[in-house]
Amino acid sequence: MKKILILSANPKNTNQLRLDEEVREIKAALKLSKNREQFEVITESALRVNDLRRSLLDNLPHIVHFCGHGAENDGLVLENKLGQMQLVSSESLAGLFELFEEHVECVVLNACYSEVQAEAIYQHIDCVIGMNRAIGDVAAIEFATGFYDALAAGRSYRDAFNFGCGAIDLQGISESKTPQIKARKNLSAFNQEIPKPSKISEEQPKQSQQSNSGISQSVSGGTMYGGMIASQGENNQQSMTNAQNINTSEKQENIAVTANEIHKLLQHLEENNLSQTNYQKMMIVAKAVEEIENQPTFKARVVGAIKAGGVEAFKELINHPLVNILMAAIDGWQI
Repeated sequence: MKKILILSANPKNTNQLRLDEEVREIKAALKLSKNREQFEVITESALRVNDLRRSLLDNLPHIVHFCGHGAENDGLVLENKLGQMQLVSSESLAGLFELFEEHVECVVLNACYSEVQAEAIYQHIDCVIGMNRAIGDVAAIEFATGFYDALAAGRSYRDAFNFGCGAIDLQGISESKTPQIKARKNLSAFNQEIPKPSKISEEQPKQSQQSNSGISQSVSGGTMYGGMIASQGENNQQSMTNAQNINTSEKQENIAVTANEIHKLLQHLEENNLSQTNYQKMMIVAKAVEEIENQPTFKARVVGAIKAGGVEAFKELINHPLVNILMAAIDGWQI
């Protein structure tokens, strides 16, 4: 029997995620499977650091599934005794999972920016899945559902990963490349590699390009009337391009202004509060989030900037040491 330990954490001072729904969908996928008797699911919510260690010791699971927030290089977000954020570093997670490398087969970190932690844990666990950027609630739930549907059907971990990514894609969500898998090639459970693109699919764009080139030559070699139409089309295209450039410039300026406001807010809070320990840093971020949420217009601009420019670009523009923790706290706003 395979034991699946589902761990979740959604501290009070972070954006609320649909973690209960994710857990429910995982249980449903396993319950509906003809192989349901081969799986045991254990859940642990409001996860604290001590809970993580004790759950692993008590249950010795084969699969560990974490759902919640990630903060990239700063670690995974768990809870402290007050229900607020507590970061756990990649090094600490790697050290903990090293003690369970004889039992744990697969770790799924279904949290934003968790690829850093996945890489660290992969030193000791043969299959680890993490997210290379922010992932929305719906995409996270779809990935988990597809993954456990396939796993319960007897497919390998690598196959299950592909089914999870496919489940996101089937829903028309543009986040199917966000999950990343790290798996040992010599592990028998992962005997099916992700297929490479065929030569036919690589040649098709070239053929299409040649075809378009032929059409262009035909038009340019036509009558003067055809040339006039082509010229008008070029003028219209140029006008559209100019308009797009103006809109793009305005968007970039708005994104930069919003990022600068957040930078100044974090800087102001840092100057007026201690920021030596992880707890103190998280309290500064919590105050920043509260101030943004108390200004609906400001919050709307933040959401718009993330949508327009992307999370990574927005983080670079903010350019502050606490930006990873901030983005972990608001990673559901853009959905």
